[in-house]
Amino acid sequence: MVSPNVRGKILLAILCSFFAISGCSKKPVGRLIETTAYCGCSKCCSWERGSWAYLKLDFWNRYVSAGKGKGRDYTGQTANGEYPEEPDPGFFSMDTVEHPWMIPQRLILFPWYFLPEDGTIAADTKYYPFGTRMHVPGYGWGVVEDRGGAIKGPDRIDLYFNSHSEALEWGRRKLYITIEKP
Repeated sequence: MVSPNVRGKILLAILCSFFAISGCSKKPVGRLIETTAYCGCSKCCSWERGSWAYLKLDFWNRYVSAGKGKGRDYTGQTANGEYPEEPDPGFFSMDTVEHPWMIPQRLILFPWYFLPEDGTIAADTKYYPFGTRMHVPGYGWGVVEDRGGAIKGPDRIDLYFNSHSEALEWGRRKLYITIEKP
């Protein structure tokens, strides 16, 4: 006897495979795009600690230091309200094959890294609306969740990294990127 929970999962898998085979899913598009990198630091995101209104004595607070939001509190959130992330390939990835000695630590100490996560991409939302998934070689899968001040047109995106040194190491690259529009 099959439980109702298992029966529902089987039905969902059959429906998903039917839609994928029938052509209802959109086919990804490839495009040559110039990529740059950014992080959440004050240089990349134009913020500073402390306000001159308080003679910089409130150094624990962060304020926007440039652009039309100058003087506003800086929260670190993207344009659509999410917090940016670097992509994580998850347990079933080439990283696990390349570093098999990390399997016990990943399973026991870091179970939340079991599933893959998409990174944050900043793009011109006229061409790539929020939610557009992209695969960038060397970076992984990412989702458009932010707009950049200098990101204009369909041929330019910005990739989020956790540290400024990683962002500088990435630099500026022209890559063939796979795009899945929502």
